[in-house]
Amino acid sequence: MCFMNVFGKNIIYDLHITRFFLNFAPNKLIIDMHDNMVSVIMPTYNSGRGLCASIDSILNQTYSNLELLITDDHSTDEETHVILQRYMEQDNRVDVLFLDENKGPGFARDQSIRRARGRYIAFCDSDDCWFPEKLERQIAFMREHECGLCYTSYIMRDENGRDIGLTVAPKRMTFAKLKHDNKIGCSTAVYDTKVLGRKYFMPFIRKRQDWGLFLTILRDSNCKACGLQEPLVYYMVRNNSVSSNKIGLIKYNIRIYEKVLGYSHAKATAYFYCLFMPTHLHKLLKKRIDSYKYLHGKRHR
Repeated sequence: MCFMNVFGKNIIYDLHITRFFLNFAPNKLIIDMHDNMVSVIMPTYNSGRGLCASIDSILNQTYSNLELLITDDHSTDEETHVILQRYMEQDNRVDVLFLDENKGPGFARDQSIRRARGRYIAFCDSDDCWFPEKLERQIAFMREHECGLCYTSYIMRDENGRDIGLTVAPKRMTFAKLKHDNKIGCSTAVYDTKVLGRKYFMPFIRKRQDWGLFLTILRDSNCKACGLQEPLVYYMVRNNSVSSNKIGLIKYNIRIYEKVLGYSHAKATAYFYCLFMPTHLHKLLKKRIDSYKYLHGKRHR
């Protein structure tokens, strides 16, 4: 026991207790920070145009306890490298890994997921942008509804920055529903590692890996997957993007059934034409109706 004079009074304190708090408090602070941290996963490849707006939309979130983990998929343009280097130097929340060869966005996302320290794993593509309150609203929604996987509605924009449509997120998602078609926008998705663990990664497929990841999560866990119907993301629609060539994506959709769900080629093909296509066409029709209502309402505000 020791005595300490404070404002003229002797106070007894225990050195062991003092040492405990001095050692424990900083560690607890670090644990609490990581327990509430969001690790944002972003792949880049020759992303110069629009990359700054995307990164800024993440770093300027009202929910500031985050890290931005970028994996560059062997970009060949100098502009992307310059931008990424600058952000690393300016903000210590930004961590960039440069790959030695191009392996596709799924592999790049996986490299970022493996470096993640946060409780929550969020995704944002390098040409999409978040609303400033996106994470704050979404994390609060996840805690309120106790869901392990969450996604939101999103507004579609063209390359000139004009709003061209709206995709409304389904309120709930199940494995059975998700098998029919991917209804979760990758740049809107967040999952909770405290609920799901750190065992989920993108399947090693060149395209449609996000759908494969969400299928795996809902197949292998009992977590709730909930949709926040408020639009919180601007999704960039580019004519030359990976997802814009719908015909070219047919084989990758079938491959998801084969590689992720283990179906035979015959069963995967039957699933695609008999279940995926009708559901996808219904989704496109609903998207047109929702987009018309959104754009019509916006013009008359």
